[in-house]
Amino acid sequence: MAKYKIAVLPGDGIGKDVMDAAMIVLDKLGLDAEYKYGDVGWEFWKKEGNPLPDRTIELLKSADACLFGAITSKPKDDAQKELAKELQGKGYTYYSPIVRLRQLFDLYINLRPAKAYEGNPLVIKGGIDLVMFRENTEGMYAGVEFYPLPDDIREAFLRHSKNMQAFRDVPNDEIAVSTRITTKKGMTRIIRAAFEYAKKHNRRKVTLVEKPNVLRETGGLTVKIAREIAKEYPEIEYEEANVDAMAMWLVKKPTEYDVLVAENLFGDIISDLASQLVGGLGFAASGNIGDNFGLFEPTHGSAPKYAGQYKVNPIAMILAVKLMLQYLSEHDMAERVEKAVSEVIKEGKVRTYDMGGNASTLDVARAIAERL
Repeated sequence: MAKYKIAVLPGDGIGKDVMDAAMIVLDKLGLDAEYKYGDVGWEFWKKEGNPLPDRTIELLKSADACLFGAITSKPKDDAQKELAKELQGKGYTYYSPIVRLRQLFDLYINLRPAKAYEGNPLVIKGGIDLVMFRENTEGMYAGVEFYPLPDDIREAFLRHSKNMQAFRDVPNDEIAVSTRITTKKGMTRIIRAAFEYAKKHNRRKVTLVEKPNVLRETGGLTVKIAREIAKEYPEIEYEEANVDAMAMWLVKKPTEYDVLVAENLFGDIISDLASQLVGGLGFAASGNIGDNFGLFEPTHGSAPKYAGQYKVNPIAMILAVKLMLQYLSEHDMAERVEKAVSEVIKEGKVRTYDMGGNASTLDVARAIAERL
C-alpha cells in the first residue's frame, strides 16, 4: 500500500503538458505514492455545466495532497465566448474551481516563494529569495458582491459612511459593490503562519503589507493583530509597509525583504510582481495550504494556444512538486528537486523558448530528473 495518495488535476490547456513534466520528476524520485487523476476546468463546464465535478471533490477528500495544473477561467476566443453565452443561457454559471477549492477545504495559506536562480536570463534582479504568505479565503476575494445594489444594503451604507453620500443620487442599477471582509481568525492564522515559517526556516524578517491609512477598519484590525503576534517572536524583525510603497520598494531593493504577509488581494498583486523580478510566472509555484490539506500549482494560466505543443516552461510546476514534498515532510526529496532545478537553470543548456532556448517541456523535465 502506497504511503501517500496524491490527487492529480491537470486541468485545461498546458496544464496537461506541465503535469506530464511533473510526473517525470516524481517517477524518478520514486515517491511512494498512488496517483489518482481527476477532472476539473473549462472542458468539464462545457460537457457537464460544472468545472469542479462532485467526483473530483470526493477524490480530493481521500487524498493526502493535490497537484493542480492550470485552468481556463474565461473564454479566450469568439467560439469559446459564444459557447459560454449559450451555456449561461441554460443556467450554467462558470466559477473558478481553484477559488471554490480554497473555500471548500479552508486552504487559508497561499504560499508563494520568489527566488532568483543563478543563470536565469529572465531574472531582473539577482539575490532575491523571499516568500509571500497571502491570506486565501477572505478579503476582497470573499465573493460578497452586489449588483444592482439592493435597497437595504444601500441604506446601511448611507447610515454608516460619509463617503457614500456622494452616491446618493446614483440609481441602484448603476452601482456595483464588492466588499473586503477581514476577520480576526483569518488574519491571526495567516500572520502566525508567516512568523512560524520565518522561525522554522531561519528567516530574519516579516513584513506586513497593508493600507491601514485608507482602509482604516479592515487594515487597522490587521495591523493590530500583527503587532500583537510579533511580540511573541522577538528574534524576528517585524515591519509594516503600505501596499503601494511595497510595490516600489520591491522593484528598488527586493533583497531587503524576506517573508511578506498580506490579505488576499494585496498578496495576489505583490506576489505576481515578485515573480516577475525572478523570471516571470514560469518560475512561480504556489501552495494552497490548510490545517488538513494542501494543493500545489504553478501560478501561470492555461495558455490554450500552446496546449499539447509541449513548448512551455515546466519549472513552476516542478517547483510546485517541491512545495508538495515539503508539505508531506519529504524534505530530502524537496531539496533534491530544488537543487536539480537550480543546476539545470545555471548550466543553461536545456531551456524552453521563454528562456531563449528550443527545448521542449519534457526535455526540461528529463534534464531535471537526470540530476536527482
